[in-house]
Amino acid sequence: MSLLRSLHLCLVARTGGCSVRGLGPCTDLLSLQAGPVPLQWPQPRHTLHAGPRLSSSASSKELLMKLRRKTGYSFVNCKKALETCGGDLKQAESWLHEQARKEGWSKAAKLHGRKTKEGLIGLLQEGNTTVLVEVNCETDFVARNLKFQQLVQQVALGTMLHCQSLKNQLSTYSKGFLNSSELSELPTGPEREGSLKDQLALAIGKLGENMTLKRAAWVKVPTGFYVGSYVHGAMHSPSLHNLVLGKYGALVICETSEWKANLEDLGRRLGQHVVGMAPLSVGSLDDEPGGEAETKMLSQPYLLDPSITLGQYVQPQGVSVVDFVRFECGESEEAAESE
Repeated sequence: MSLLRSLHLCLVARTGGCSVRGLGPCTDLLSLQAGPVPLQWPQPRHTLHAGPRLSSSASSKELLMKLRRKTGYSFVNCKKALETCGGDLKQAESWLHEQARKEGWSKAAKLHGRKTKEGLIGLLQEGNTTVLVEVNCETDFVARNLKFQQLVQQVALGTMLHCQSLKNQLSTYSKGFLNSSELSELPTGPEREGSLKDQLALAIGKLGENMTLKRAAWVKVPTGFYVGSYVHGAMHSPSLHNLVLGKYGALVICETSEWKANLEDLGRRLGQHVVGMAPLSVGSLDDEPGGEAETKMLSQPYLLDPSITLGQYVQPQGVSVVDFVRFECGESEEAAESE
């Protein structure tokens, strides 16, 4: 056997064929000497069209952006929600809110007991109904946060809906108060699920401070009555034009025989007096004038003109002051109850 033939058999035995790229199985290495072997080009591979995948990716991105805009949660959380819910937008939104509530209540439990002396008073008027609410937090920094202000707005709207749902026939004014636990159980309204305590948990989860829904007051008046209002350090809600926010708030209920153009300005001045002088009762026009320590409203020196009493200022205006409500943000429970 020739040397070349032996080499061929050895290679075939070891490799099972020729390793030369482009050739078919090599059955006889000697044929390489006989002349060139026609090259066999590899058959083209059939690939899947990428169109559907790109379309699916674009659709997923659109869903992600839509969920993000609607809920305000991070891209990471929105993506996880869509994956968990199989791309169902409505289920993903509910899942996000549920997870946020769980996280919020978990944080609320950890932060419970930390003092909440800061916050905001919210005053909302609609028709013949006016509400005053107080929501507290730990720091003034959080009180200036938009998310906290949105919580105050939700509490004011929830209180307003509660008051409007009371179908009582008014022959005179009516006034009511809600404590912290009563306020927490109120529904948030038609646009959001759950109660105000759920909105509280969401805000705690987002802002990382302890917060409390402290109290609310509401007043409804029939024809012949007017509610003056004032908020100290007032700023308007960015999304609800008739909601005013501040650190002090007052409602003054007046009875009048006729509507006058200056009633709104008069009501604001009376509210300023209540905020500044902090009376404990209305008193009577027949009461003797008092000094700085006087607690009867009509006997107090008028805040804007101490040379006369508030009663002397009001009497020529053709209105009678019959009641008031005063909220001071962060005041003690004892002071709040005494008022």
